[in-house]
Amino acid sequence: MVIRLQLICCLTLFTLSPLLVKAQENDSTKNDFIPGHLPSGKPIIRIGGALRFNYNLSSWKKEQVARGGDFGLDMFRINADVSYQKLEFHAEYRFYAKSSGGSFLKHGYATYNFNDSTYLEGGLVQNPFGNTTYNSHNWFFNLPYYVGFEDKFSMGFKFHQQRKSWSYDLAFFKNAMELDFGDKTQTDPSRYSYDVAGRNKELNQGNIKTEYMLSPGKKIGVSAMLGGVYNIPTGRMGARWAAAAHTDLNFGKLNVKLQSMYYQYNLADSAQHKDAVELGAYGATYSVAQRAFLHTASFAYTQPVHMGPVTALTFYENFSYMDKPQHGFTDSQMNVTGCMVSAGNLVTYIDWASGRNQPWLGPEWQQGLSTGNPDAQWHSRFNINFGYYF
Repeated sequence: MVIRLQLICCLTLFTLSPLLVKAQENDSTKNDFIPGHLPSGKPIIRIGGALRFNYNLSSWKKEQVARGGDFGLDMFRINADVSYQKLEFHAEYRFYAKSSGGSFLKHGYATYNFNDSTYLEGGLVQNPFGNTTYNSHNWFFNLPYYVGFEDKFSMGFKFHQQRKSWSYDLAFFKNAMELDFGDKTQTDPSRYSYDVAGRNKELNQGNIKTEYMLSPGKKIGVSAMLGGVYNIPTGRMGARWAAAAHTDLNFGKLNVKLQSMYYQYNLADSAQHKDAVELGAYGATYSVAQRAFLHTASFAYTQPVHMGPVTALTFYENFSYMDKPQHGFTDSQMNVTGCMVSAGNLVTYIDWASGRNQPWLGPEWQQGLSTGNPDAQWHSRFNINFGYYF
């Protein structure tokens, strides 16, 4: 019954949305196509990509510290973008080391532009939730990414419309990106977005998001999500929901992103598995608290410069906090201070990332974002990411 209600509500919203209104009118270095812009004439095809290398010095890895850090491949990716009249197609495929999930599709979707302000996307689409495309400025993102609420892509459809100072997004996602079509197959963690994995699967998700433009470069918004969680061992359906308030404000060279959100999973699992849910990406999984508040504050200041090929320096400070209201759970924190150096197609992120009970920034991998460790210390990672985008 739960799954039927979710499907009916989401599909009704999605079907009626184009009829309710008539419109009037990332990677910024990585994609020349803007959804909602109507191309004309002959098909436009662009093949691009990126090659990135990483220097990593992590305080909790004693042998690595003794070596003075490690420098190696981050990833290689291919982008394909096609536009013809009212149709567009966008795809990005990434290649990582086998230990980081190997190769996988980040996104892939078709877009139909009704006009300059209204479009429909279908495929592996970004979820319209919170500040998008990103809720951060640094290479690591913020904590919402690691629990599946920043730059997350799912299989489904998204309808977008801009009406004067208001923008609206309605979406329905059947499930996370599916790689194995077995009867009781668990979600493969070889993916870009953090999705529900292990004993459960996410499905039948509806999203709604609206933003109001206060003035050019200043917007505020709210987002909500409701979906199902299918439990593989029991064959029963649980539920999950989330809500967020967010702002994205520009004051000259200063950008400020603020967001507060809450999420909750109501799992149809046995009692010993109901306090945490397993999420997976980059070839590995970990546990995440069944419910939590997340607060983020991200600031960035861009200074144009003339230093040889360097044209801009973006200094940023991004902080995020995960408040876990469950008894006996320890909160998680993350802070990234750094600078993005822009030199034509070469983009370099220089980050000092610190975390407490953050799986990627310390030894508390499996339980860092769930129960946490009350005795956990702050750990840091000095990271330089060199990327050439073509």
